[in-house]
Amino acid sequence: MTSANDRELYYDPYDFEIDADPYPVWKRLRDEAPLYYNENHDFYALSRFDDVKSCSTDWGTYISGKGSVLELIKSGMEIPPGVILFEDPPAHDLHRSLLSRVFTPRRMAEIEPQARAFCARALDPLVDQGRFDFIHDLAAEMPMRVIGMLLGIPEEDQEEIRDQIDGGMKLDEGEAPVASEGLGVMDGGRFAEYIDWRADHPSDDLMTELLNAQFEDVSGTVRGLTRDEILNYIGLLAAAGNETTTRLIGWAGKVLAEHPDQRAELARDPALVPNAIEELLRYESPSPVQARYVTRDVEHYGQPILEGSVLLLMTGAANRDERKFDDPDRFDVHRTMQQHLAFGYGIHFCLGSHLARLEGRIALEEVLARFPTWEVDWDAAVQAHTSTVRGWESLPVVVS
Repeated sequence: MTSANDRELYYDPYDFEIDADPYPVWKRLRDEAPLYYNENHDFYALSRFDDVKSCSTDWGTYISGKGSVLELIKSGMEIPPGVILFEDPPAHDLHRSLLSRVFTPRRMAEIEPQARAFCARALDPLVDQGRFDFIHDLAAEMPMRVIGMLLGIPEEDQEEIRDQIDGGMKLDEGEAPVASEGLGVMDGGRFAEYIDWRADHPSDDLMTELLNAQFEDVSGTVRGLTRDEILNYIGLLAAAGNETTTRLIGWAGKVLAEHPDQRAELARDPALVPNAIEELLRYESPSPVQARYVTRDVEHYGQPILEGSVLLLMTGAANRDERKFDDPDRFDVHRTMQQHLAFGYGIHFCLGSHLARLEGRIALEEVLARFPTWEVDWDAAVQAHTSTVRGWESLPVVVS
C-alpha cells in the first residue's frame, strides 16, 4: 500500500480519502509546503499555527465578506446581511454585538440544567440496552434542543429543522458543492412562522429580544431589525450552533474509546472533563478549515498571493503543529492548554464557544456517569463529509 508520504503532496477539502484521516497530509503541508497551492480548485492554504493565527487577525487583508467557505467565495454570490460569519467590520461588529445578547452568563447558567435534563431523558432509557449511538441518540439531538430552548422553537419541530440542516451540508465525493445549497443551510425562512407568532406572544427568549432590539446601524440610524434580518440571525444560530457541537460530542465518543485509560480517569474525576473538552477541540477540531478572500497582493514564504485569490486557513492542521504543541499527535486530557484555534481567532472567534464548551462538558459528564466504558462498532460507524465541519454521521458503541 502506498503511504501518504510516498505520494505527490496533494490536499483537497472535497476528497473523502483525505478527510477520513487528514493528519498525514496536513503534517506534510506544514513541513513541505507551508504555503500550498491547489491548481484544481484554485486556492492557497496556510497550515502552521503562527500563520493561521496571524492571518485570522488581519481581517482587512483576508476578508470574510465574500464568504468563509471555499465554494461560496468562488461562486461570487451576494451574502445576505446578518450572517456574521460572512461579514467584515463595521457591519460584522454591529451584528455580532446584537447576537452576543443570547450568550450572556445569565442565559448560559439557565441553559445548563435544561441541557443536563435533556441528556438524562435521552440516555436513561439506553442504560440496559447494551449499545447506543453517540450521534443519533445524543450528539445530533442535544445541540438543536439547546438552540431551540434559546430561540423558543417548539421541541416537536426541532428534529425536522436539524435534519434539514444536516442534509444541506453533505458532500458528493470529490466535488465542490453548489454554493447556494451551502448558504441555504443558514436560511432562516423555515423560522418565519415562529417569528410571526412570537411577535404576538412575547417571551423571555432570543426571538423576542431580537424583535424588540433597537440599535444604531452603520448609517447612524436608530432602528429595529427587519424581519429578514431576524430570519438571517436565527438561521445562522441554528446552523452554526448545531453542527460543530454535534461533531465535538461525536469525537469525544471516538477518541475516548481509543484512550480507555484516560476515559477511566475522567469517569473517576469529572473535574478533568473541562480540560478534556479543550484537548478534544484541539485534537479533532470540528471546524478545521476557514476560507478568506485576499484583498491585496501579499507574500508568504517567498511566494506571491495576488489580490482576488482564496486562502484557506487550516485551523485543524494548526492545532497539530509541533512548532506550537509538544507531541501534538498525542491525545492527553492533562495537557496544559496555552491556546488552540478550534474556535478561530480574532474578530471571528466563535461567538458560541462558551455554549459549545458547556454542551460538550455536560454531554460527556452524563455519558460517563452511565457508561464508563464503551467500544465503537466500526462496522456500523459512518463518517460525515462536508466542506465546513468534520465528524461522524453515525457512531454506534457497545457498552459494558
